[in-house]
Amino acid sequence: MASTDPQALHKHPPVPGDGLDAARMPGHWLLARLGKRVLRPGGVELTRWMLDALGVDPQDRVVELAAGLGATARLTLTRRPAAYTAVDRDAAAVAALSTLAGPGPTEVRAVRSDAADTGLPDDGATVVYGEAMLTMQPYPAKRRIVREAHRLLDGSTGRYAVHELCLLPDGLDPALADRITADLKDAIHVGARPLTPSDWSELLTTEGFTVTARKTAPMALLEPRRLIDDEGLLPALRIAGRALRDPAALRRVLHMRRVFRRHSAHLGAISLVAVPTPSQP
Repeated sequence: MASTDPQALHKHPPVPGDGLDAARMPGHWLLARLGKRVLRPGGVELTRWMLDALGVDPQDRVVELAAGLGATARLTLTRRPAAYTAVDRDAAAVAALSTLAGPGPTEVRAVRSDAADTGLPDDGATVVYGEAMLTMQPYPAKRRIVREAHRLLDGSTGRYAVHELCLLPDGLDPALADRITADLKDAIHVGARPLTPSDWSELLTTEGFTVTARKTAPMALLEPRRLIDDEGLLPALRIAGRALRDPAALRRVLHMRRVFRRHSAHLGAISLVAVPTPSQP
């Protein structure tokens, strides 16, 4: 695990994926390069629901796994937790996260590490969450990450939440699920492996959690209304303008949106909140 010194960072840290060809880079990095900051399947509205359901307050010690560009970190810091730690394995993301500061006395730090093996101490957090990252992992890696979240949490007050892409409905035909997964991989150049709502719940239960709250939302990441809601009108216009000036990026964005629309009946976003299941005597 490596931590960063904020004094040694660039004033404007690079965006993950800088320098990569727009035709080849992962879709979320491409969107980040165009200026998109909310890269969550359920948008900022579902993220806010998640933070409300977690009940983050000034007594909490928060760990965010795969914190990315810091959009959720900024929302968390407005709640003035006692401590906030961002974990990400991308150096550029950690550099950007290390510049964050909250409005209160929150101890803020960023560490470069893997979500499945953070190197952080046992029982050191009261809140752990991750968004749009378990979806990108094969099932065994999903389990390792959820297990790591369990290890990090204080067993008496700990809460865990995820915000991920999901397949709809429960019991979706496996052949259709495989086709959706293949189309997503072709569009975003990442091996996305979303689960159905019941399978997401089962994943958490298998690794020692009890789900206490669940909410689903449409997966409308690239729809104009969601883009404006998430980013604001002027930033949304700037994102569109950058895409229009970059033909390779525009082709990728349009392809991603076509895939999302093609499977809109079977793609959604889900957030689950859970607590460690008490040990049996």
